[in-house]
Amino acid sequence: MTGIAPHTRANAKMLRRNMTRQERRLWAQLRELNRLIGTRFRRQAPIGPYIADFCDFGRRLVIEADGGGHGGPQDIIRDDWFAQQGFRVLRMWNLDIDGNLEGVMQVILEAVDATPPPPPSPTRGEGATRQGTGALQWEPGGSPPPRGEGVGGGGRRSPSSR
Repeated sequence: MTGIAPHTRANAKMLRRNMTRQERRLWAQLRELNRLIGTRFRRQAPIGPYIADFCDFGRRLVIEADGGGHGGPQDIIRDDWFAQQGFRVLRMWNLDIDGNLEGVMQVILEAVDATPPPPPSPTRGEGATRQGTGALQWEPGGSPPPRGEGVGGGGRRSPSSR
């Protein structure tokens, strides 16, 4: 077992069902990031006694979508706990998510670019790697490469390779 208390896990499940408008908007963009560059963000992820709005465990990156009730002493304690566990926390204000989602995504991309992806799992093979140099740029609504081109495989496997 992971050491996550059952009530924390149940609360995370409830929070996934009842995401705020800003969390839903940010989640849609993070899912696209997962698909395009291979991040592995999860939403409402239980970590110890806390639930992170979004987390990429491999990169140890937590993203919090915060409204007016955040930023107080409880958040400082929480952020310190995450830091002690090796996580970096990015706090994005709801007003920024509503009014400047492209800027929010650029900040997230810079944090992702500064944090190397985890090594591939030896039990799962080599996995996908991100090629190239230079900073990533967020392109809202960008299309994925055609099937069989670009990152990842997309072609059909022959019957003998199954």
